[in-house]
Amino acid sequence: MNPEISVVIPVYGSAGILPNLVARLEETLIPAFGDGGFEVILVHDAGPDDAWSVIVQQAQARPWLRGLDLRRNAGQHNAIMAGLGIARGRYIVTMDDDLQHDPADIPRIVAKLREGADLCYAQFPEKQHALWKRLGSRFNDMVAARLLKKPKGLYLSPFRGFVRELGEEARRYNGPFVYLDGLLIQSTSHKRIATVTAQHHARGDGQSGYSFSKSISLWLQMATSFSIVPLRFVSLAGILASCIAFLLAIIVLWQKLHSPQVAVGWPSLIITILFMGGLQLLALGAIGEYTGRILLNINNRPQYIIGETANVDDAPES
Repeated sequence: MNPEISVVIPVYGSAGILPNLVARLEETLIPAFGDGGFEVILVHDAGPDDAWSVIVQQAQARPWLRGLDLRRNAGQHNAIMAGLGIARGRYIVTMDDDLQHDPADIPRIVAKLREGADLCYAQFPEKQHALWKRLGSRFNDMVAARLLKKPKGLYLSPFRGFVRELGEEARRYNGPFVYLDGLLIQSTSHKRIATVTAQHHARGDGQSGYSFSKSISLWLQMATSFSIVPLRFVSLAGILASCIAFLLAIIVLWQKLHSPQVAVGWPSLIITILFMGGLQLLALGAIGEYTGRILLNINNRPQYIIGETANVDDAPES
């Protein structure tokens, strides 16, 4: 018999946190859903520590705890996709591994799904993140509102729950660049997206695995995988640059006609070259980003590669 709830957690650099995380999950999920009513899937994303051995140890006495060990680092969203491949629950919840998301909030998210929501996000009035991460989240929120047409004011938190049908729809995407929120939001209507307010806690131990470069990479996946707006932006920027260059030419011509002694040429030439050169590089960068993703899709780059497993008999293909 399949469990009602599947909790999928990508694991990276959190070996010291995992025993506490598993204990907190256990003390929350057993009273809420009963024995056999839930499962927890820990996906080890080839982190720098011995988190996989901790997962194996924790899973030995807990049949509801299942583990996947990825052979190479795939990224948070790709690791979640690997977990979705073996998730059996009617409702699926994803969360971080650092205890900044409280397992006690899981029943509240599931309650929203039982009431009829397809997708539910935890919203945090205050977040225990560095300033650059908070500013980056706000910028990402503004861009996502434009590109993904997400509901206004909805924070795309990694602490989310969704019905199995949305998970199966997301699994149909087989490209190497996964942005899970885009896959989920485009699979349901705004009326079926709910939220719960939760407290964001300080990280239990160690440092976040999300560096600035990884955050930029994830943002690019969102920006270029679900919209052609960046290409349209480049086109509009090219039109604007042409108009500005035309106006500059008129100004230079007017100055030359009214003041023949003015040495016209060098300043206007340098300004035009720098301006147009910058726009050309911007355009090439956007086109190159799309072209690179097309190439990797054609080459069938896998989303993840599964190595060892724990308490898993139905591991998906990589």
